[in-house]
Amino acid sequence: MAAITKQFEGQVAIVTGGADGLGKAIVRMLAENGARVMVFDLAEDKMKVFVDELTSSGYDTRSCKVDVSVEASVKEGFSEFAKFSDRLDIMINCAGIVGPNGVKSESVAVEDFDKVYAVNLRGSFLTMKYSLVEMKKLNYGRILLIASIAGKEGNAGMSPYSASKAGVIGLVKSAGKEYATTGITINALAPAVVRTAMVEAMDPAQVKYMTDKIPMQRCCTTEELVSMTKFIVSKEASFNTGFCFDLTGGRATY
Repeated sequence: MAAITKQFEGQVAIVTGGADGLGKAIVRMLAENGARVMVFDLAEDKMKVFVDELTSSGYDTRSCKVDVSVEASVKEGFSEFAKFSDRLDIMINCAGIVGPNGVKSESVAVEDFDKVYAVNLRGSFLTMKYSLVEMKKLNYGRILLIASIAGKEGNAGMSPYSASKAGVIGLVKSAGKEYATTGITINALAPAVVRTAMVEAMDPAQVKYMTDKIPMQRCCTTEELVSMTKFIVSKEASFNTGFCFDLTGGRATY
């Protein structure tokens, strides 16, 4: 009987924010499907426990403490990655923060707005930028930035988050066109509410507001998000770039 080839066999990936939540689920999916994975996260202890667990199960994974909002930290992360692999096929940026929620714009401190922007938008830009440098060597790559339905439609009470995720979508639309004639695709994924630790920490009224807008009347599951991610970063998704994929239970229909 012929050996079963795993979908990402021979490929190498970076996943930011991979110590918990959506990122953690995506790391596991990639590893189980044959990819070698390096995890970037600030939660060093949590990241190490997770990566050790994967390594003990036979998966080739590494970790590196990286602050995606700081260019020097991202550069250092990619230097560490170079010791792990001489190729980069997939980069998925899951690192993100919610920031003020349940708060009207006039009450948002500039410092809080800037912090959300720095992690969500600047972090997306930096991880994409340094991934492109590596992917150009092979003229192949899959970059996926996690955006949000808030970036398409805006969520009242979450102006910093909504603005930052709108920026991520604009970044993808621009960069996707720039590299459209290469083998590198750059896309975004805009989910509605996914029940993660980050969402559980939010104002319950804010979560209800967002969930009530979903026509399916339920939250997205982690499994559903991972399934769509798996397609977007696959070799088969070769004619999709500069696009923001919808994962909103019918909320976004354009």
